[in-house]
Amino acid sequence: MHKHKPMCLVVTLLAQIGAINWGLVGLGMLIGRPINLVNMILGSLPTVEAIVYLVVGVCGLIVLGGFLKTDACGCDKMGK
Repeated sequence: MHKHKPMCLVVTLLAQIGAINWGLVGLGMLIGRPINLVNMILGSLPTVEAIVYLVVGVCGLIVLGGFLKTDACGCDKMGK
């Protein structure tokens, strides 16, 4: 069983949510109907929406770094 640090789980989860949201944005563009969950939820709060995009982007970079390093955000990818 792999033990992960809570921060690593949060970073990974936010990166995955961001990836799903971007996939929905692309799908929405293809079907001609906008689908952006972050905007749907936080569209009335543009500053908060921008902060969410920034945090998710940083999480994505951290996860990307995990593919280049074995110990990104404190997680050992081998479960050691």
